[in-house]
Amino acid sequence: MQLPHLRQRLRDLGAAPCHEGRVLRAWVQGRSLDNKRRRAVDFLPLAVRNELPALFDELRGLARVHSESPGEDGSARLLVALADGQTVESVLLPRDGLCVSTQVGCAVGCVFCMTGRAGLLRQLSGAEIVAQVVLARARRPVKKVVFMGMGEPAHNLDNVLEAIELLGIEGGIGHKNLVFSTVGDRRVFERLPLSTVKPALALSLHTTDADLRRRLLPKAPDIAPAELVELGEAYARRTGYPIQVQWTLLEGINDSEAELDGIARLLAGKYAVMNLIPYNPTEGDGFRRPSWERAAEMARTLHRRGVLTKLRHSAGQDVEGGCGQLRARALGAAAGT
Repeated sequence: MQLPHLRQRLRDLGAAPCHEGRVLRAWVQGRSLDNKRRRAVDFLPLAVRNELPALFDELRGLARVHSESPGEDGSARLLVALADGQTVESVLLPRDGLCVSTQVGCAVGCVFCMTGRAGLLRQLSGAEIVAQVVLARARRPVKKVVFMGMGEPAHNLDNVLEAIELLGIEGGIGHKNLVFSTVGDRRVFERLPLSTVKPALALSLHTTDADLRRRLLPKAPDIAPAELVELGEAYARRTGYPIQVQWTLLEGINDSEAELDGIARLLAGKYAVMNLIPYNPTEGDGFRRPSWERAAEMARTLHRRGVLTKLRHSAGQDVEGGCGQLRARALGAAAGT
């Protein structure tokens, strides 16, 4: 199901924009539209009312929770089964946040990420992206959605922007609490400023060394880190939300003094927040995260050098729930491995 088709289906039933919004709000916010809420239902055209049971059955069929892995930090990683049998991951974060997937698999091929190992299998529709929020809201409040799960949002731009618009309007989520994460794609910087709902922007940078970045993110667009930060900051100043720079800490690779110097050159004085995220180990890839003491010292050093820095915990480290790992384990179990 595509969101434009869903909207058109309601219009074909005689729904005006106010009726369309009522139905979509009910779905995204987990509200019931049944005979127990007569005032809400009576507001709708008869044809729409008659179609509601079948429509909501279809929407519920978009996604279901296959398994849930709670973390000691209050997070919970959900393996979400889609209608065609494919699975994606979403993460309930502490403090009412949710990380959602935008693709089944990923084409970027980051060497430290399990999601990209199998490549891109298919795009998620905007409705499937929103369905992850609906599932999460059935478990706890969701006031922030980050598009940082499986997939590269820029490679599924139309569907992601449709989902963002629905969540930012009918979904009741503040626009700065919708966070679009990308490895860097020029289409993002062209399209996001034109959107009705302008999300906050997160850049997956990971290194200031252009050659190293090509090796770590082999299929990302070849944009120099300095230019990427410049493009991101221009968007940030236009929207009033600082760019969030994502930096997965890999021991012996991007935790050096040279990288700290590079970060300071790129970000000191910029409208940006550096998020240092110790790596969530993936079996067999050979990467490790540095000690917490080293990560904390890096954060302190960057603060002293004029870079607003936050040291983040990667949600679900205690359940080995890094992006793609729950899906991989489930596929392995199904294959009997």
